[in-house]
Amino acid sequence: MEVAANCSLRVKRPLLDPRFEGYKLSLEPLPCYQLELDAAVAEVKLRDDQYTLEHMHAFGMYNYLHCDSWYQDSVYYVDNLGRIMNLTVMLDTALGKPREVFRLPTDVTAYDNRLCASVHFTSSTWVTLSDGTGRLYLIETGERGNSASEKWEIMFNEELGNPFVIIHSVSLLKAEEHSIATLLLRVEKEELDMKGSGFFVSLEWVTISKKNKDKKYEIIKRDILRGKSVPNYAAIEPDGNGLMIVSYKSFTSIPVGQDVEENKDEDMSDKIKEPLYYWQQTEDDLTATVRLPEGSAKEDVQVQFLPDRVTIVLKGQKLLEGSLFSSIDHESSTWIIKENNSLEISFIKKNEGLTWPELVVGDKQGEYIRDSAQCAAIAERLMHLTSEELNPNPDKGKPPCNAQELEECDIFFEESSSLCRFDGNTLKTTHVVNLGSNQYLFSVVVDPKEMPGFCLRHDVDALLWQPHASSQQDMWEQIATFNALGYVQASKRDKKFFTCAPDYSYAALCECLRRVFIYRQPAPMSTVLYNRKEGRQVGQVAKQQVASLETNDPILGFQATNERLFVLTTRNLFLIKVKTEH
Repeated sequence: MEVAANCSLRVKRPLLDPRFEGYKLSLEPLPCYQLELDAAVAEVKLRDDQYTLEHMHAFGMYNYLHCDSWYQDSVYYVDNLGRIMNLTVMLDTALGKPREVFRLPTDVTAYDNRLCASVHFTSSTWVTLSDGTGRLYLIETGERGNSASEKWEIMFNEELGNPFVIIHSVSLLKAEEHSIATLLLRVEKEELDMKGSGFFVSLEWVTISKKNKDKKYEIIKRDILRGKSVPNYAAIEPDGNGLMIVSYKSFTSIPVGQDVEENKDEDMSDKIKEPLYYWQQTEDDLTATVRLPEGSAKEDVQVQFLPDRVTIVLKGQKLLEGSLFSSIDHESSTWIIKENNSLEISFIKKNEGLTWPELVVGDKQGEYIRDSAQCAAIAERLMHLTSEELNPNPDKGKPPCNAQELEECDIFFEESSSLCRFDGNTLKTTHVVNLGSNQYLFSVVVDPKEMPGFCLRHDVDALLWQPHASSQQDMWEQIATFNALGYVQASKRDKKFFTCAPDYSYAALCECLRRVFIYRQPAPMSTVLYNRKEGRQVGQVAKQQVASLETNDPILGFQATNERLFVLTTRNLFLIKVKTEH
């Protein structure tokens, strides 16, 4: 049995700047150009039955502006006449009007339960498109932007069930066979869920293929992953051999057509008394106690220890399976059935002294019990933070902590998210990274031939990571740092979209209305500037700029290229020229 590898993201120290002094507000004006749209953007507002946080994440905060990363400064949106409109910028002072490149074949306004139309630029000549009603289109476009060869032609068109939005797609060419793999996101009603929100999130991985020139494109594979939270990031690897997901709650694969049986299993598991197990730890070991049904014998129980994984089986049914928080000495670990009909499992820690925050990564079925000696030791270690005196023992060299100085941006979610890689054939998890407090910020396409990069908060900084599916050793590489941006962005209460330039020369975020903030990478100073505290000359400064759009319409879309920011509102498209120096 293959086991998911517990991985970590390796920070490149040379890319961090411990002496970064913050952003300096620059009052230099940013050239801003405004285009009025012929028809309003096809915005679909949330219905009364789309009331959960997951609906808001998936559809309420949808980015209606799509950037074609295969071509420079080219953006698209869908208007309420069902037209896909394109604006490609060569020269800011000679902007043309957005042009129609394709029109949806059906009038989608008649559908009551539709979602917003979604577009993904699969390759330089292919586009995947959803009209928001549950229909998927594959379109061959020719070379986009080239009037001689560009022609949007539907090559596949099929109803795929409930409405969805497209979140990623890749084009695969193997021998004579051309395939397109696409990832569809749905938030669906869960009839049997009595305790939660009543909804679940499904990711459907659909592969459409054509084996030779004479045949048509047809679906050859449909896989479904199911979870309880909308993924922050989900992308198929360029070779189609795997899938990566960043989410707060885990995803598991479901065989298509077996949802009913799967629901029965879930219902059965709900009937197991909560919690499933209790656990406690010392510096050397951990002990987990599992309640067993009446009449359970030793022959009914199987416990398998691996260096970083455990599996517990009762009468052929898996009670618990998953990756352990850290490594154990699996040969010395033991289990026993006690007289009170409970299973007691002893795990011997490989790393003595390491405190485990959880037994099985991501598992919420257990309850941790601290013993009184542990509580006393922890209280003593934290005494300098809770004493009535300010730093009662200054010899310890510990600065006083004032809880009132903690800011809202220092508070993280209780649940930590994880980055998982799933195998393309088995849909089993092969790699897991526990992101802990590394808050997800945004994703960006740095190179369209690669997977999108994603940005995480690390302490106060924002670090940009590029997945490399083909590299088993360094599957995620840090490629850039936005100094202190993790801290700065947390203070922006009204932020709606967040992104950066593909060459990471700047990061930008916008609020729900009007304001756009731009954070540039540090650049050399043209004048001499001194740090008064340290009495040293400052070589470079990172500028912050603010643009205010002349509109009262809400911002619906936001995209960044190396030179420009594109901001879409209900009836206007704004261009902000970010790179003005030549």
